[in-house]
Amino acid sequence: MPLIDTLATLLGRASRALGLETVDSFPPGHPYARTRWNKAYFDIASDLKPDAIEHAVCEAIANTPLVFGEILNPTPRMQRTLLGVIEQRLRRTNGAPVDLAQLLVASYRSPHTMEAVPGLRQAIRDTSSYEPHVQANAILAYLADAPAAFGVIEARA
Repeated sequence: MPLIDTLATLLGRASRALGLETVDSFPPGHPYARTRWNKAYFDIASDLKPDAIEHAVCEAIANTPLVFGEILNPTPRMQRTLLGVIEQRLRRTNGAPVDLAQLLVASYRSPHTMEAVPGLRQAIRDTSSYEPHVQANAILAYLADAPAAFGVIEARA
């Protein structure tokens, strides 16, 4: 390995260790290592621990829910954050947050997205032939009827 490559590797490691780089995934070996996000939308320092990384992503979702669409294989906690925003919008407005439900449905296109609500993946499969806005409303209705143990969305769409 030439000296330049060695120096570049060492400089890269130092930069990550000091938090000077932005990460777009959890570290290798982490249970959610397949979760990825667009660095352009999430400014997460490379020196953060995985829990702090997930917290930062969830905070971004809570503040700007549409960034959920920039996440591949969102963790259950990230999904619950989006579901919390959906519930707030259902309580505050008369309309259903179909755009957010569509983002949730889109995240389940990947078989690696872990299910945050029991049966959600099957409900999405069962409604996959519907038009996108109809499917989103059907998923909101499913979430309204989800088991009480989940209890995020109480209002019907």
